[in-house]
Amino acid sequence: MARSGFMKTGWISLITAAMITVTGCGSTGDQAVATATNDQSSQATAAPSEAPPQTEIRVVTDGFGEVEIPTNPKRISALYREDYLVALGVTPIVQYYNPMWGKQDYLKLEVPLFDVTGSIEALMVSEPDLIIGAGEVDAAQYELYSKVAPTFRLPDDVLADSRKTLTLIADLLGISDKAEQVLADYEARIADVKAKLNEAIGDEKLVVLRMNVVDKSINIFGIHNTFVGQILYEDLGLKAPGFAEAMTESNIVLSKEVIPELDADHIILLPSNGTWEDESTAQAFEEMKADPLWQTVPAFKNGHVYPVERSYWQTGAITANGLKMDDLLRLLAS
Repeated sequence: MARSGFMKTGWISLITAAMITVTGCGSTGDQAVATATNDQSSQATAAPSEAPPQTEIRVVTDGFGEVEIPTNPKRISALYREDYLVALGVTPIVQYYNPMWGKQDYLKLEVPLFDVTGSIEALMVSEPDLIIGAGEVDAAQYELYSKVAPTFRLPDDVLADSRKTLTLIADLLGISDKAEQVLADYEARIADVKAKLNEAIGDEKLVVLRMNVVDKSINIFGIHNTFVGQILYEDLGLKAPGFAEAMTESNIVLSKEVIPELDADHIILLPSNGTWEDESTAQAFEEMKADPLWQTVPAFKNGHVYPVERSYWQTGAITANGLKMDDLLRLLAS
């Protein structure tokens, strides 16, 4: 039996009092989707006073089983996946916020923040009719969110691909046609940027590093990193240094012994927290540039190290990828 989470009266009436017919099945990634609607002729003959307005529902399957969601949800919470809503022209009712990290500033949303480390009541007051979660939502959190509204957890294999994620979210919202247009524009942009970057830097190697503000350690993002792997190395065809190409992990702390072997011609560098204007972060960057070990790397020797804004470089979503392409053109092809 499908789980309804926080079920409104209309949903219960729909299931217990109305004739339900399955009108369509489809799949997105690993999702089996069925849509249930009221018998339209029964609605037409029923007197207005006999039943309250009813919400059409669908039965969808995520990693935790079947769940009933509205066919056309209007009040959406997609925690840390708001980027996809923005790309689809949908404004979320709240935005993900973590006091240790912040929020995705680049989205420029003017909606209430939901502190994911705090009380669930802040989400409840926003009255979502659909919550979309991802890998950070474990079984316990899933059950908690499901008490607020129907909750759908995006599967990991879909999350690894920005196109699949956008397509699935659009399907959940009942706006698949919008996703098709967004992706058509996205592919055209990628083709244009790829050609310009190829002309500008050819086979020169590029890698993304993250400076951890607390201990000044450096993480290196490999070609399988979900933030940069698909857009940089698959879509845009950029070349990675041998070390990053050989990595099976998403990202690891780069040991000092490996630095001289890092044959990167270009380095994208982002801070783990804050901005490059923060005094401690700016000082750490100056120390990094003066370090003899880092001066052995071609990118440092030739002044091809580019500090960037962190929030859109730490997600692989559609809007963020567009901003990354803006950065790459500005830094490498201008």
